[in-house]
Amino acid sequence: MAGRIEDYGLIGDLQSAALVGRDGSIDWLCLPRFDSAACFAALLGDERNGHWQIGPASCGPCTRRRYRGGSLVLETEWDTDSGSVRVVDLMPPRGQAPDVVRVVEGISGRVAMRSLLRLRFDYGQVVPWVRSVDGDLAGVAGPDAIWLRTPADLHPPDQAGQGDDQQITAEFEVASGDRVPFVLTYAASHLPRPRSADPERALTDTLRFWSTWMRRYDYQGRWDDAVRRAVLTLKALTYAPSGGIVAAATTSLPEQLGGPRNWDYRYCWLRDATFTLQALLGTGYLREAQEWRDWLLRAVAGDPADLRIMYALDGSRRIPEYQLPWLTGYEGAGPVRVGNAASDQFQLDVWGETLDGLHLARLAGLDSIEDAWDLQRALLDFLEGAWNKPDNGLWEVRGPRRPFVHSKVMAWAGVDRAVQAVERFGLEGPVDRWRRLRQEIHEDVCAKGYDADRNTFTQFYGSAGLDAALLLIPRVGFLDWSDPRVIGTVEAVQRELTQDGFVLRYRPDADGGVDGLPGGEGAFLACSFWLADALTGIHRQDEAERLFTRLLDLRNDLGLLSEEYDPVARRQVGNTPQAFSLVGLVNTARHLSGTRPAHAVRRHGSGAVAEEEGKTT
Repeated sequence: MAGRIEDYGLIGDLQSAALVGRDGSIDWLCLPRFDSAACFAALLGDERNGHWQIGPASCGPCTRRRYRGGSLVLETEWDTDSGSVRVVDLMPPRGQAPDVVRVVEGISGRVAMRSLLRLRFDYGQVVPWVRSVDGDLAGVAGPDAIWLRTPADLHPPDQAGQGDDQQITAEFEVASGDRVPFVLTYAASHLPRPRSADPERALTDTLRFWSTWMRRYDYQGRWDDAVRRAVLTLKALTYAPSGGIVAAATTSLPEQLGGPRNWDYRYCWLRDATFTLQALLGTGYLREAQEWRDWLLRAVAGDPADLRIMYALDGSRRIPEYQLPWLTGYEGAGPVRVGNAASDQFQLDVWGETLDGLHLARLAGLDSIEDAWDLQRALLDFLEGAWNKPDNGLWEVRGPRRPFVHSKVMAWAGVDRAVQAVERFGLEGPVDRWRRLRQEIHEDVCAKGYDADRNTFTQFYGSAGLDAALLLIPRVGFLDWSDPRVIGTVEAVQRELTQDGFVLRYRPDADGGVDGLPGGEGAFLACSFWLADALTGIHRQDEAERLFTRLLDLRNDLGLLSEEYDPVARRQVGNTPQAFSLVGLVNTARHLSGTRPAHAVRRHGSGAVAEEEGKTT
């Protein structure tokens, strides 16, 4: 059985990533990209679906583990009766081909070790043909090929006596000072064999890469260690060739243990753009922010009516969803899904999110791209005719479309950013018409999306339910933090939409079942960070810091967070590591460290207009 979600550490090469358990087993790895088929899929099934374990022969959970300095080099150590041993895991930044490097180091005494490798291509379904090639082992099946190089004595499947189990084993001993490397290299099977990485050089180069990258980090607040690790993990979730950032490294880790809400997050969501830009710009990573902005512009270019909520790593639009019936799911939580049908949904807020992100990039002084303003105007033209349509909302509900309040607020934000582009940057556009539209949307939301009896905005027009995204109303500048309707909404969310103090996205059973799905889910960590931001905004700093401290305590021992948290089981749930959760951590730490709330607000006419934050202090 796979470990708990929080039992996994991440290694990666900025194009893919692997999850390494506390027992030294890599249970998830997709090659050559984040969204490729997995060659190790035990995370979503069992060991027969592929994994690679290295540890003491009497293997169990490690004694301790850590990342080496400010890097993505993972060190896992075991203390045994006969001595201590360390396994160093890394994926060096991509050269000719993707490599997974594992180095076994003897620390003290003498320890019997075992490597057990089960290669399974196509998400654990295809067993490769394994043969010896020039002293190494090669596994080939269809389009995929992998080579394993090590000085240890390898026993291929035909020598291991395992029949259909098809495992590659190595048994060896390490004494103090010994180093036994393993290098696994991938390539398309029709291409010549690539050169495998030199393990010692790969370790040196990888440490140098991360050390150099961290020099630009400039957050100087109270939560430096947490922010540093979160930013580094965000970088690890970046697809270097395009600059896109995946939402998570995994698919189908359940939002409820044993439940069916299992989605593929190995893609790039537009709505994450503004939050991610804030986190990157606020911690010194202007280059990454610009690459993410450039990816965003390329991805959304084209017919504004065809804007998607998410795109593949390279900006591709088609992400068809299908199921993998041979995988039982994490702890039996099926189905296992690849692709995401929500990519075809109409989610109105993404037009506003995109315009808000591009506005933030302009405020930050990122180099402009030719015709970017023309693209934004095209998005605005569509938004002008579509803002009053019902949609699926930011939570991608698979029930009926509704007039979600957050979607309307983000439509307002998109129009507002256009007005600011004219007023503050001298760009050309029908600003008077946009001002009238901004006013119309504002009045519509306040009239139809606010429940005066309860003193709170609601999830959608006429709804009895709440939505954690309502916490963003002042953050985007729709209303001032001091507005009684904002304070009432924050208090309503805190009162009605929390479990053990952590925030739920919404109540699935509200309004007769808003999302059209069975089961429930855990507390959404990004929303919990939003509540901490909102408490800061309404001057309840002590409460905000207490909540933030509790959220930090939910991280695993390596500083990683998944999408959600189950307060009853006290476990992380959902896909991992989750970029949205880590972005929330970074931005909330910055706000609590002295930066203004996410958007300080100045009054403009009849509505509130956001004045985006400067760099963090």
